[in-house]
Amino acid sequence: MHRGGELGEGTDDRGPGRAQRGRHRREGTEGITGGDNRGGRMGVTYKYFGAPNGATAARVPISMRPEELGGDELGMGGMFTKIKPETMAAMVLTGIEGIPLHKVPPLELVVLHPDYAVVKLPMTVVDPLRGVGEESVGAAAFIWSTVPDRGGPRDAFSVYQLLHEWQDFSHRLHEAGHQAYCLVWP
Repeated sequence: MHRGGELGEGTDDRGPGRAQRGRHRREGTEGITGGDNRGGRMGVTYKYFGAPNGATAARVPISMRPEELGGDELGMGGMFTKIKPETMAAMVLTGIEGIPLHKVPPLELVVLHPDYAVVKLPMTVVDPLRGVGEESVGAAAFIWSTVPDRGGPRDAFSVYQLLHEWQDFSHRLHEAGHQAYCLVWP
């Protein structure tokens, strides 16, 4: 799986929230890889969710249309956001784990379909958040807000809020014994 802007470019300052309804189907994989907001094209939406394994995660978009996913059929409420998984991984690993940006591990592609993709986030992305306190979250948010040339929120408070959402998400994943996955669709 490639890092950078390859999987999706639709990052902006909006944090987790409900995805807009409506189908945006495209030919080929252009909708997955080219979700740029410039030029009148729709941004990419990311749905983070938990699943016990890759086979189960791969069935999620088949069993339910992406725009109908409120929680998911696995019983965990997921998170909708415009923050791409590569950026989310980098926020946690550079801010909390102190890993250099160029050493953030790539994501694992589970499914690449013309209308959507499912990727797996390494446990190293969600695990560190479970045990850290307010000071660590605040420090990580400040660190990430100073990283140049990256997607995602540009101010420390927005990163702080996003990391708290992810902290809660990490606890729920752990309690369910699930791995973190991200459903990507235009």
